[in-house]
Amino acid sequence: MSRMKTREDSPALRPESVRKDFPILARTAPLAYLDNAATTHKPWPVLDAMTEYYCTSNSNVGRGYYRLSMESTACLDQARLVVGSAIGARSPHEVVFTSGTTDAMNLLADTLGRQRVSHGDRIVVTGMEHNSNLLPWRRLCERTGAQLMVVPVNAAGRVELSDFEAAMGPDVRVAAVSHVSNVLGTVNPIRELAVAAHRHGTPLVVDGAQAVPHWPVDVADLGADFYCFSGHKAYGPMGVGVLYGRHELLSTLPPYQVGGGTVKGVTFTAPVDYVPAPERLEAGTPNVAGAVGLAAALTYLQDLGWDAVRRHDEHLVRGLVDAVGDLDRVHVIGDPAGQPSGIVSLVVEGIHPYDVGGHLDRLGIAVRCGVHCASTFLDDLGLVGTVRVSFAVYNTESEVDRLCHALATVRPGDWTRDHPTTRFL
Repeated sequence: MSRMKTREDSPALRPESVRKDFPILARTAPLAYLDNAATTHKPWPVLDAMTEYYCTSNSNVGRGYYRLSMESTACLDQARLVVGSAIGARSPHEVVFTSGTTDAMNLLADTLGRQRVSHGDRIVVTGMEHNSNLLPWRRLCERTGAQLMVVPVNAAGRVELSDFEAAMGPDVRVAAVSHVSNVLGTVNPIRELAVAAHRHGTPLVVDGAQAVPHWPVDVADLGADFYCFSGHKAYGPMGVGVLYGRHELLSTLPPYQVGGGTVKGVTFTAPVDYVPAPERLEAGTPNVAGAVGLAAALTYLQDLGWDAVRRHDEHLVRGLVDAVGDLDRVHVIGDPAGQPSGIVSLVVEGIHPYDVGGHLDRLGIAVRCGVHCASTFLDDLGLVGTVRVSFAVYNTESEVDRLCHALATVRPGDWTRDHPTTRFL
């Protein structure tokens, strides 16, 4: 019997049909893949787009005055146009291709930080940040003598707007926040945070890695000055990501790395004449196939229909929260059902998260167990770690049922007995 309660708001998206688009899900052993916040699987349209590029247009871009190079350049330009349109950028020139969110954040800490931050200034982050949106800013503070200010997270795992506003001031040079927590799925009020930051003349940098796969992001409407995300978390390939930057700010950033494709001309002694952004920030040979695949992934999501994707997330998240409410010892952390974003973090009372993860794995269920590259957040929550369940468009009610049955049978193992407080990233 299904543990998920029948709901009137059943999603229009039919995951049983969607699953046919994802070849890895045809594995003989039935896999309930519930670790989509770490990375998603890739549908045929993405794989086909990348294969077609390599088979028909592969060449270095902007480097050759011949047809194939021009075709490859056109593929990259078209991908930039599609990605920019998908996230509400005013121009494709506001889209910088990176290797992922981590690369984008380091780029900003080096370039925007070099422009704006000096000794005695402050940088504001929140207590829920992934290491990729914490460590680049912390290192910048260490290098410059600036101070890192951490906006606290309340007991429900949320950043209060009043706390964020209280941290702001004329000496805050950058504010960096997550759109969605990768640990609890908490959704931050980016539009309101942007208004508060801009009131003090502070640019807002947003880690959107966990938002882009779940609902349409409009960077202009949000008021984000910079918005970063990874392709592989949104059904695209690994090794490609996006840094959106508002033109007025992006166009002033100095080069992050220097080399081929970033300059108009070079001598041994004269000042270097760099090309405009975004190319100025994309030194070397770009990941053209990755950009093509990312554009195909965002198009795939749009074709599924954002309303259907959102309703599917809500159905699975709220169904799981309802179902585990009937299980002794299993506790949901935070309030993932309040504004579902596809993530539910659990703890099983008296059992180490790694023992839970190992038990689930033996039953063909893949989840993420540990601190999720956010140990500072788990410290504030007073937890060794959590069992994170994260959904995608191909997940089903039956997989939620399998998970709940498995959670009901988990028992303490070696981690609980011998290493009860041990954890790693």
